[in-house]
Amino acid sequence: MNMSESQPGAEIGFIWPIRVYYEDTDAGGIVFYANYLKFFERARTEWLRACGVDQRKLAEETGALFVVRSTALDYRAPARLDDLLRIVSRIERIGRASVDFVQEAWRDDTLLATGTIRVGCVDSTAMKPAAIPPPVLTALRRGSDSNGASVSTAGN
Repeated sequence: MNMSESQPGAEIGFIWPIRVYYEDTDAGGIVFYANYLKFFERARTEWLRACGVDQRKLAEETGALFVVRSTALDYRAPARLDDLLRIVSRIERIGRASVDFVQEAWRDDTLLATGTIRVGCVDSTAMKPAAIPPPVLTALRRGSDSNGASVSTAGN
């Protein structure tokens, strides 16, 4: 699901729908706070997929992995069992070895949570920072591609 002009925040990036399941909630039927991190992770993964980046192939071909370096979340309103949420994501900054994302969880016109997440690229063997492969940088700057063409990383 790509951007739509009718949704809050849609003009800023990628939107991914998430349904709240029983497993996502606490005893009161409210989304457990840590699950927003899972929702945000799924949205970033689907965004990369929509940009044509296959993370498994990337690791196999280049040894590059993406890991979360830091997060900060702000909770504004609760999500509940069976709610359909929209996770709105945008890139705030792309560095040599990291990407800063801003993400929001929305239910209809209500902002439920916001997060800033820094994702770093590391070498899978040394687990030390590594430059983001050029084809991935290009894909991130281009944005999602409706045909889902994969990014070739061979030879990089």
